[in-house]
Amino acid sequence: MLMNLVLGEATPSTTLGTIIVVTGAFLILMLLIKKFAWGAITDVLKQREDKIANDLDSAEQSRIAAAKMEKQRQEKLLASKSEAAEIIKNAKESGDENRKKTLAETTEEVSRLKEKATADISQEHDKAIAAIKDDVAALSVQIAEKILTKELTPEAHEALINSYIDGLGKVDEIR
Repeated sequence: MLMNLVLGEATPSTTLGTIIVVTGAFLILMLLIKKFAWGAITDVLKQREDKIANDLDSAEQSRIAAAKMEKQRQEKLLASKSEAAEIIKNAKESGDENRKKTLAETTEEVSRLKEKATADISQEHDKAIAAIKDDVAALSVQIAEKILTKELTPEAHEALINSYIDGLGKVDEIR
């Protein structure tokens, strides 16, 4: 049985026939591919080309957007720095103004207290002088009573004391 089965025998006359058969099969295969598969293959290749182009465009747009966002971030950072510097400047100015205001108020308060103290001292001086006058008057009256052995009226006594004190003031002015 094996002998009846011949796989293929190559002879020089069949080479031309084989070329014709293979070429015909190839052409038929190409026509079938063109009719049934070529459109699908070109569609797949076109879709891949479009996807790659879209990915490249998307990547370029993303790069541009990232650059724009970076620029905006830098601008915001600079704006924040300038705003912080402005806030610090305003705080310093406000502090200086408050310091000057407090210093002026304190100076005014010290001046007012000094004037009040001067007025108080003057008033106390006047009270002390009046008290001394009263004491001198009382002593003068007592001395005068003892010397004259008579009692003076309060009006005469006051006139005598005032003339005596006025005389003391004139004596102090001469010296």
